[in-house]
Amino acid sequence: MLAFYRDNARWLAGGFLLAMFSGFGQTFFISIWGNEIREAFELTHGGFGLVYMLATLASALSLPFVGRLVDVTSVAVSAIIVVSLLTVACLLMGSVTSLPLLVFTIYLLRLFGQGMMTQTSMTAMGRWYVSNRGKAVSFAAIGHQASEALFPTLFALLALSLGWRMTWWAAAGFLFFVALPLIVLLMRVERVPRHDAARDAASQETGRQWTRGELLRDPLFWLVCVGVLGPPFIGTAIFFHQDYLIDLNGWDPQLYYNAFIVMALTTVLFSLGTGFAIDRWSAVQMLPFFMVPLGAGCFVLGGFSSEATIFVFMLLLGMSYGITSALFGALWPEVWGTRNLGAIRSIVVAMMVFLTAAGPGLTGVLIDFGISFPRQLIFMGLYCAAAFFVMIMASRKLQVRMVATRAMP
Repeated sequence: MLAFYRDNARWLAGGFLLAMFSGFGQTFFISIWGNEIREAFELTHGGFGLVYMLATLASALSLPFVGRLVDVTSVAVSAIIVVSLLTVACLLMGSVTSLPLLVFTIYLLRLFGQGMMTQTSMTAMGRWYVSNRGKAVSFAAIGHQASEALFPTLFALLALSLGWRMTWWAAAGFLFFVALPLIVLLMRVERVPRHDAARDAASQETGRQWTRGELLRDPLFWLVCVGVLGPPFIGTAIFFHQDYLIDLNGWDPQLYYNAFIVMALTTVLFSLGTGFAIDRWSAVQMLPFFMVPLGAGCFVLGGFSSEATIFVFMLLLGMSYGITSALFGALWPEVWGTRNLGAIRSIVVAMMVFLTAAGPGLTGVLIDFGISFPRQLIFMGLYCAAAFFVMIMASRKLQVRMVATRAMP
């Protein structure tokens, strides 16, 4: 294990940094300034939710086209393009003055932050590793938790002296002058298997290599999506309305932001553990488990309002995120192959981004119509319970098909 991390440190670190700096385009970071943005543009919760939904939907529609970038260029070139455009988005966010420009700026943040930074990281890990794919994906995915643990507290404190707009300019400077050189330095050499070369070479492109069109015609893909598309909707809706929940429950905002550390640490532990489990068994066998803590977290957040609720919820959400961060990176190449992985992942990520758009928009409108967010969370928990059983069925069907495929001459 230690030899694997040592021999592959540069590529794993590059994947980690790509995932980490995707945080500037993630909902948890953008929503830190939710109150300031609503005040600046005189938007209600539902109004800002619709703006966010429109911008994120546009980014989801763009991803299937932009997402193929990592299939036709090297990871380093892809990183230069993506990080540079995310930097531009951060600069725009610090100076936006009109509503149309706000929509365009959030579109860029979502497309090149949440979408393409994650796409580049996870595609590289999924393609470069086979026998140790679970470990590689889970390590790179920890970058998401690093940003969740560090960025809210760090940039909220920075905003106290700089103001929220100049904080976005600081983020742009950090991206361009620190993150980009580091990522390019680490990823400029494509990974050549060493420690596990024999196993990787023997495993490379075994089984059916699905095209994007074949994937979309596969009924089991859509069955898997019943569960896979739940966390983007639920998680984004919760983080988007975090200011609303803080005000509704009378929580200390700083206590809430500090609780991100609990979620991040839990996610790291469960991500690494899931990575080892995937390499020991398979991603398909691990498929149903991420729904359990997510559903429990919805019930806790929807049913209780004490400050202890924050930490219990963050613990449960960290468990779910830890499993999904490793699982979703390894599942697609394991089941549908690596040859067209960039194109396949671009479809999956686009649908996830679409759900991250629907979450804030739909829940914001419901809040404006008097349906409280805690009540909505109870229904989300019920959805997770139903999806758990669907994932059990999907896992069994996929295992049967994969065994049959391997048995074919």
